[in-house]
Amino acid sequence: MAFARPTLSDLIVRAFADIQSRLPDSDATLRRSNLNVLSRVHSAAVHGLYGFIQWLAVQIIFDTAEAEYLERWASIWKVYRLPSSFATGTVTLTGTNGATIPALTELQRADGALYTVDADVDIAAGTAVVSVTAVDAGQAGNAATGYALTLTTPIDGVVSKGTAGALSGGADAETDDALRARFIARIQQPPHGGAKHDYEAWALEVAGVTRAWVYPQESGIGTVTVRFVRDNDASLIPDAGEVATVQAYIDERRPVTAKGSYVVAPIAAPLAFSIGVTPNTAAVKAAVTAELTDLISRESEPGGTLLLSHIRAAISAAAGETNYNMTAPAADVTHATGYMATLGAITWL
Repeated sequence: MAFARPTLSDLIVRAFADIQSRLPDSDATLRRSNLNVLSRVHSAAVHGLYGFIQWLAVQIIFDTAEAEYLERWASIWKVYRLPSSFATGTVTLTGTNGATIPALTELQRADGALYTVDADVDIAAGTAVVSVTAVDAGQAGNAATGYALTLTTPIDGVVSKGTAGALSGGADAETDDALRARFIARIQQPPHGGAKHDYEAWALEVAGVTRAWVYPQESGIGTVTVRFVRDNDASLIPDAGEVATVQAYIDERRPVTAKGSYVVAPIAAPLAFSIGVTPNTAAVKAAVTAELTDLISRESEPGGTLLLSHIRAAISAAAGETNYNMTAPAADVTHATGYMATLGAITWL
């Protein structure tokens, strides 16, 4: 039987009844009587205790526990919340040959994000490529190639503005839901020293990785291929540095007798849509776009199939939509090995 917390009103009525059953000539319901006040004060205190019991009932099992207790439960199985990580990358600066860009030199992005240079670099042939790390951990430090970074303090012989390559690898601390999913998977699928689900678990232990797939013997007998995505980044497809990070992490844990494990990025296959909606409003179009984005994030996987019936169901689920016409896609969307659907352009009919 599920625990049901009584309301404060119910507790007050109970208190009135209890007092009057034991003091037959009394009337605890009189508004200004001592017994009335006592009943209400007692009921309020008890109501707080019931609230604590209700909260505690959520913490005693890990599928509903909140952050602190979820972490304690997970730690028993040696599953720990993934901390935030710092974005890294390179920046190209120009200037006078021989000018030195010292380690810890600070550069700033237009939105205020800060990065520091990892090691001293001298300008040669007019340019220098410096490695940088974000000052603040988190996904916000990531950026696509081409962003401008500016020196916060000028350096003699160095042009203040530089151009960044891809800044990647930054991730926010793991959410409760993600930690809970990994923890429950650890219980339901205990480690087997290199089973298929072990490789998936290892990939998901790297900060920023949100989904992973494992393909045994794709590259030959005794091999394992792992693909993963980072849904919280601007592009869910990982770059070379992020792939290398996961590869190194798995290599430290995979069986030494395994012939080879290969971590590769999925290849994006943008899926284009041609849709007419009723009513033809911006709000309905936005709702349809959100539903399709959610569908693809849940069901798209490398080499998988996106069912036309699920696409139609997602459109029909959009808030405000009463009818629609879709001319593309016209059938289930299948993908070759390594390719996975991403949201492409939507042409509104």
